[in-house]
Amino acid sequence: MSASQEIRAHLGRRTVVAAGATGLAAVLTACGGGSKDSGGSGTVEPAGEGDGANGGTVLARTADIPEGGGVVLADQGVVVTQPTAGEFKAFSSKCTHQGCAVKGIADGVITCPCHNSTFDAATGEATGGPATMPLPEKQIRVEGGSITLA
Repeated sequence: MSASQEIRAHLGRRTVVAAGATGLAAVLTACGGGSKDSGGSGTVEPAGEGDGANGGTVLARTADIPEGGGVVLADQGVVVTQPTAGEFKAFSSKCTHQGCAVKGIADGVITCPCHNSTFDAATGEATGGPATMPLPEKQIRVEGGSITLA
């Protein structure tokens, strides 16, 4: 085999390996995706753009967040909870175990449907494994009945 044929053969193998890695990344990304379904605790569509106090997109209305529960806003990657009346918290909706989107929020507990990890809706702390790390907190603003990212 000539040197130019060896180079072409080698480049061909690299292309196949790169294409395979790209396909694997797409499959893994699909596994970690989420939905707007919050497992019976309510689904909230974004409330609108530009009507937040800071000019940002309103994530939800306070009236849409049940006390002791919450909603998962999959498109924004955020779960918003109301642990006690008038107290609102927000966390990443990505489970710290393997990146699945959390789904259900009820009785002060956020649940991941993939492996049943649980998190405290007031603090984001992991309360049941296999996840051991808390959900990262997101800073929010609550003004005039609207919740926006800070």
